Amino acid sequence: MSTFVTVNTYSHTVTYVAAKMLLSVKEVVRQIGLDPGQLTDDWFVLERGISTWLGTRHLEGVTLEVYDSATDKLVTRWDFTVVYGYAGDGSLWVDTDAISYHIAKAGTVPWRCKYRIVVSTSAGRPSVPGWSDTSFRSTEGFSRYGVGATIGGNGIASQLAYWRRP
Repeated sequence: MSTFVTVNTYSHTVTYVAAKMLLSVKEVVRQIGLDPGQLTDDWFVLERGISTWLGTRHLEGVTLEVYDSATDKLVTRWDFTVVYGYAGDGSLWVDTDAISYHIAKAGTVPWRCKYRIVVSTSAGRPSVPGWSDTSFRSTEGFSRYGVGATIGGNGIASQLAYWRRP
């Protein structure tokens, strides 16, 4: 008699990476001087969309856009780009030190700024209630600074980069 046990580690990784991406976005918001309350209010919708699209491999990235509420112009942007097929050691991890270091390096934003979460997905993604199409604000005049991999698990990782004026 033989016994077989299977575990769907991919679904655990999806849950972990989605949660850590959102927690990292929340930490960016808090440390740059903005109120994370809006994120908290929208958490269920954000988590449902990100988890769904990670699970179907349609999620390309999660972006935090910070903009001036008076001009509607971009002030800074934080991109969490998804990498499928990440070959790690099977552990789930997040590099909070690297994230915090680069948040401090990028600095705070004026109090009047607002923010939103924008995701990029590949064609054919399933529809998720609470999400709609939009486009990114222009990054003209900004420079992009790569941080590297900051979140990872079994088959999925997230690369972090941020945008600011030089």
